[in-house]
Amino acid sequence: MDPLDRIDEIIGIVETARSVPMSRNNAMVDRAEMIGALEELRVELPVELRRAAALLEERDKIMDAGKREADRIISEGEAEHARLVSVNEITVSAEHEGARIIAEARAEAQRLREEVDDYVDTALANFEQFLTRALASIERGRDKMHALREIGTFVGEENERPLPF
Repeated sequence: MDPLDRIDEIIGIVETARSVPMSRNNAMVDRAEMIGALEELRVELPVELRRAAALLEERDKIMDAGKREADRIISEGEAEHARLVSVNEITVSAEHEGARIIAEARAEAQRLREEVDDYVDTALANFEQFLTRALASIERGRDKMHALREIGTFVGEENERPLPF
């Protein structure tokens, strides 16, 4: 099950829990059920974290491949430029052509870098949103759990009587 679905399930357990008498905000939940759901969530989260690490590794591979391709294009451009310059009768045109090839190679390399950066940024932003929602859901669940724990430890005085309504 997706960790966000697991968090929604935990929130559902808390939301459908029976209310504590004379309290609007406090509820009673089955501790074993809540702990079980949270332990299942704990098992699932490392999978998502491994996916994030794999995504970062993929980003590095893409960036390395892009850099290698850019270096190759630049190297080819420089080699072509040197070859054209070596011919005396077309030296001027060769210099222009070589400069154009290098400029195109650099522009292509920059374009590849920007595409890789955009892809990685989008992927990381999506993962950041997922983690932010997951952390917010976990925090809400923990807050509710702590509130329920505090309610469960409340002990009234023996001489207190219920209000006469």
